[in-house]
Amino acid sequence: MSAPATSAPSFPPCGPSSSWADSYRWATASAAPKKGSPARRSPSASASSSGRGANRKRRSAASPVLPGPTGVRRLMRSSPLARRLHGDPVDPLAPRLARRSAKSYRCRPNGGGTMQAIDLVVIGSGPAGQRAAVQAAKLGKQVVVVERRHEIGGVCINTGTIPSKTLREAVLDLSGLRQRTLYGDAYRGKAEVTAEDLLLRAGIIMKRERDVVRAQLQRNRIRIVDGTARFAGPHQIVIEGGESDLELEPSFVVIASGSTPSIPQGIPVDHERVLTSDDILSLTTLPRELLVVGAGIIGVEYATMFAAVGAKVTVVDKRTELLDMVDREVVNAFAYQASLLGVTLRLGEEVSRLEAGKDRVVAVLQSGKRLAADMAMISAGRQGATGGLSLERAGLEADARGRLLVNQHYQTEVPHIYAVGDVIGFPALASTGMEQGRLAACHAFGLETHSVPELLPFGIYAVPEVGWVGATEADLTRRGVPFETGVARYREIARGQILGDPDGMLKLVFGTDSRRILGVWALGTQATELVHIGQAVMALRGTLDYFVDSVFNYPTLAECYKVAALDGHNKLQGLSRAGAAA
Repeated sequence: MSAPATSAPSFPPCGPSSSWADSYRWATASAAPKKGSPARRSPSASASSSGRGANRKRRSAASPVLPGPTGVRRLMRSSPLARRLHGDPVDPLAPRLARRSAKSYRCRPNGGGTMQAIDLVVIGSGPAGQRAAVQAAKLGKQVVVVERRHEIGGVCINTGTIPSKTLREAVLDLSGLRQRTLYGDAYRGKAEVTAEDLLLRAGIIMKRERDVVRAQLQRNRIRIVDGTARFAGPHQIVIEGGESDLELEPSFVVIASGSTPSIPQGIPVDHERVLTSDDILSLTTLPRELLVVGAGIIGVEYATMFAAVGAKVTVVDKRTELLDMVDREVVNAFAYQASLLGVTLRLGEEVSRLEAGKDRVVAVLQSGKRLAADMAMISAGRQGATGGLSLERAGLEADARGRLLVNQHYQTEVPHIYAVGDVIGFPALASTGMEQGRLAACHAFGLETHSVPELLPFGIYAVPEVGWVGATEADLTRRGVPFETGVARYREIARGQILGDPDGMLKLVFGTDSRRILGVWALGTQATELVHIGQAVMALRGTLDYFVDSVFNYPTLAECYKVAALDGHNKLQGLSRAGAAA
């Protein structure tokens, strides 16, 4: 095993980027033990100790003594949201989950003092922080996770990924949108959808996910401390805001503090009429008219969700292209379907100011036009949540958007301090954050790593859904790579008709000479699931012929791959015949 680095890391050049791909500095290292090496044992483990019992005893004996809880706290308590809206929501899994977590508890500091011999402190319990903590614990390390929120799970579970995707499913079910192509446009799953209807489902799922994360951390003997962490020095972490203050002196630190909504200067966010995406779960009524400022991924996701339940939605963005990282054919189809829901796009327009009254919000555009709505949602991206960490005391400095610079191992300028997840910027996905956290822990404790591909899947959980992996046509054109495409329409696929989604599509982009798959684009039901088939084939440098020769279950949406491949194959044959005739 290689020893942990102790010298200052070198950094690749970085700066403003003109595209998503240019701004993504993905790590080239992935953790995996060498063949035959003990993967999950502490390097310092005694040779005489063996078996699970001995390992458990050894870790228990080495565990630092934290000021512990005064008693066992029941974990399956209702979220504040659920209590406010409905009292305690009825969750059919609650009794089972409560039994499973009956012995779980949070470690709260209640006596102060200094704790020594901590191997790793993880600031934040979102996906990136979870994976870093668990990986280190699997290596036999003493790990503390600090969470400033009242509930564990970070932005992902409490305000971001999980609630927004759950909200989308509730929208589709309650609006009856999936069935309208079969039963007519007047079909509704529920005559009048309310905020309570939508948020109840989100509250239940959030509770379940928090319980799963908490159980995983505690199953791996990871201490969970409530409070706000800040640096008192490069190796000193002070935790405040719990039952008492606590000071930790870890060997390594992983900053996984997540992100917060970015608010443009001069926009008065009051969290009632003018909202951010973090405020959606606090809604008590649904807007009849909604103004969305910003046409990025979060903006279009919520815009289409609210439109699907009957709101009139206007999206304003100063950029002239919608979702410029997405294939143009897919974007055009997406924009058309969004317009049918009642979404109006005003691209190339910029909001100069917002005027929030008691019942209405008025946006004044730089062109002089005024737009009125019941509510406005600001979707201007997110920034790293590093403001309260006292980074300067650790010798660190964040950029203007609160992000930290890291090298390929996720080390900051201070070698024993790592940063992962949203706090380092693009791609700021839960999926990539998980891997970043794992790799950071592996590098910190000297676990040998190997390189991993940069091929990443992306998804937009809007209505309709968009998923992709690989290159766009525009990317390949700029690079001078000859390509062709093959397309399958859901209306040509039996499963698409059965699901009531004839407007979906799957598109393959492949090289004309090599026939290698270079990009996969999907729009419609299960789009974010479908792209993983293409991702696997691309990672293995597969060609169009794999899909031409494969047999898929029928009826399935996976059949789109064969139909799209045959479409592309036929185009190549047509080009070949035309060339021969010439």
